[in-house]
Amino acid sequence: MTRAEIISVGTEHLLGQITDTNAVWLCNALAAAGIAVYYRSTVGDNVGRVQEVFREALGRVDLIIATGGLGPTDDDLTVAAVAGALGLPMELNEEAWTHVQEFFRRRNRPLSSQQQKQAMMPRGAHMIPNTRGSAPGVIVEHEGKTLIFTPGVPREMKGMIEDHVIPYLRARGLAGTDVIRSRVLRVALGESIVEDRVRDLMRAGTNPTIAPYAHTGECHLRVTARGQEAEVDGLLDETELAIRERLGRAIYAVGEQTLEETVARQLADAGLTIAVAESCTGGLIAHRLTRTPGASMYLDGGVIAYSNAAKSRWLSVPQDLITRHGAVSPEVARAMAEGARAHAETDLAISTTGVAGPSGGTPEKPIGLVFIALAHPGGTDVREMRYGTEPGRQGVQYLGAQTALDMIRLHLLDRGESGSR
Repeated sequence: MTRAEIISVGTEHLLGQITDTNAVWLCNALAAAGIAVYYRSTVGDNVGRVQEVFREALGRVDLIIATGGLGPTDDDLTVAAVAGALGLPMELNEEAWTHVQEFFRRRNRPLSSQQQKQAMMPRGAHMIPNTRGSAPGVIVEHEGKTLIFTPGVPREMKGMIEDHVIPYLRARGLAGTDVIRSRVLRVALGESIVEDRVRDLMRAGTNPTIAPYAHTGECHLRVTARGQEAEVDGLLDETELAIRERLGRAIYAVGEQTLEETVARQLADAGLTIAVAESCTGGLIAHRLTRTPGASMYLDGGVIAYSNAAKSRWLSVPQDLITRHGAVSPEVARAMAEGARAHAETDLAISTTGVAGPSGGTPEKPIGLVFIALAHPGGTDVREMRYGTEPGRQGVQYLGAQTALDMIRLHLLDRGESGSR
C-alpha cells in the first residue's frame, strides 16, 4: 500500500489564524482511494524549513501531497523551495502560463508580471488544471517518489484532488484496490472506563483497529478497517457488535450525531415534551436541546432559577425545604424538576443544582457536586454527581448538562423497551 504524507504550508496555520480543514479532508479522500496517510506535517512560509520538512518526508513515504504556497506573492514559495531541495531548475511551463493568462482574460482583470510566478515549475513537472482559481497544481515524479502540490484554497484543492489527482494516482497504480473506512461509536462514558471494557479488543485488533478519543463527558471509539470494498463493512459490523457487547446502552450514536441530537430525536419520535429547570448549568441544557431544528416540538420551555428566591417563585420549591436541606441537595433538585413539570404541564422535566466553583464549596458540599433530577409520569429520579475541581467552572457546567441529557436518553430507552406510551 502506498504510504503518504500530507504537508500543509503556511505560517497562518502555526499562528492559529485558520483551522486546517484541508488536511482532514485529504485524509478522508486518500483513505477512500486505498492510500494510507502515515504522517501529517505543518510548516511556515520559510524556504529552509520547507525544504527540511520535505526532505524528511521523502525519506519515509512514497507520496507527498502539499497544500498552500502556490500563489503569486513573495510568501508563496512552496514549489520553488522543494525544487531547490531536489536539485531541479525552475522553468516556465507553457501550458500553465496559458492557463494563468486565460484565467485573467476571462475575468477581464489586468495581468501583472508577478502572475507568471504561478506558471514556474520544476523541470519535468506536470500541470494540474485548476478550474476554480489562477494557480495550477504541480505533479513531480522524482526518484520513485511522487510529489503533488495544490493551492491552499479549499475549493480549489478539492476540485484538483477529485478531478485529477485521484485519477492520476489510480492510473499510476499508487491508489490501492483496498479501501480504508472508519466508523465512530459515541459513548456516554469516560475514556478510562471505556478502555477498561474494550482493552482486549483494542490490543487484539489489527484490522479493524480501535482507537479511543476522549471528549468532555464522553468517549469516541474510531473503528477503522482496510480491505476490499465488499468486505470492509462486514469487518466494521463485526467489531461494532463486539464493542456493543461490552458497552451496551452507553453507546448513544454512530457517526456524527451528538448527544443532544440523539435526545432530540428520541423525544420527537416518542411525541413527548420536556421542560428544564436549571441552576448551576445556567441554561446549558436548554441551549443544547435547541441546537436541533424543530426543538419546539418537544421543548416547552425552561427556567434558570439561580437564586433561592427564584426557585421558590418560579418552580414552587418550598422555602423551608431550601432552609432545611440547602439549595444544593437531592431534595431541592427533586422539587425543582417536579415544579417545572407541573407548571409547564409536560411529560418530562429535568433540573440541576450544584456547586460549579471556583468558590462556594464546603467539606460537606464540595466544588463539583451536582444533583440532577428527572421528573416523569412514573416518579422522579435523582442522581448525585461529583465532578471535582479539575474541570473548572465551565467544565462542571458542561458535565452537568451532559449527565442530564444522558439521564433523559436512558429514561427514553427504558420507556421504549417497556412499550410505554
